[in-house]
Amino acid sequence: MVKSADLYMKIIQIKTVEMNKLKMSLLVLLSATFMLTGCASWNKTQKGAVVGTTAGGAAGAIIGRASGNTALGAIIGAAAGGATGAVIGRQMDKQAEEIAKTVPDAKVERVGEGIVVEFSSNILFGFDQSNLSDDAKTNLDKLVVVLENYPDTDIEIQGHTDSKGSVAYNQALSEQRAGTVSEYLADQGIADNRLTIKGFGENTPKYSNDDTEGQTQNRRVEFLIAANEKMKAEAEKEAVN
Repeated sequence: MVKSADLYMKIIQIKTVEMNKLKMSLLVLLSATFMLTGCASWNKTQKGAVVGTTAGGAAGAIIGRASGNTALGAIIGAAAGGATGAVIGRQMDKQAEEIAKTVPDAKVERVGEGIVVEFSSNILFGFDQSNLSDDAKTNLDKLVVVLENYPDTDIEIQGHTDSKGSVAYNQALSEQRAGTVSEYLADQGIADNRLTIKGFGENTPKYSNDDTEGQTQNRRVEFLIAANEKMKAEAEKEAVN
């Protein structure tokens, strides 16, 4: 009877831990969602500081999966948070403004402590192709100019497709496109250690795949710009002083 009672208590303890973890994940997700969408009077720098403090890497992954927005999840996951995050946010505000002015064909969004730059694939590639068009190179050259002015940032390049074709084919195409863009940026002088690539294929649509317009928008390449360790360290010193 004693052994049975002990086993029963262990099971209850395990269940309690699992429930607490689930509750915490949901709480973080709801908190971050509230701060990103509910505080309309806050600017992006203020939101970034609070989200970075509350969320962190695990929450970023949760939010990315739940929203289908891998860029959002990755940036939240890399956040420094607090006063340091606020300093980084101000620098990102300035960089985002420069990108928006310099690269008008791109969609630029400030998210937390980072920047998401989205190019529709039809701006960069021909249909079902992974080689860059001349117009694509012109746009990327404009982006390179701004990226060179902010060397203490990391850049993750994400490739996405619509749902046409097989899952395996779309996955490979998304990886090829992200790789092609990364190679081009490196050829133009962006340091290799700043660049990483990820292909998501058709798995994380941001738009509806039920119509032609949504499918076109889902064929996209996104640049996630976030502070590297040097920028975080310098921002921390500035926040303390």
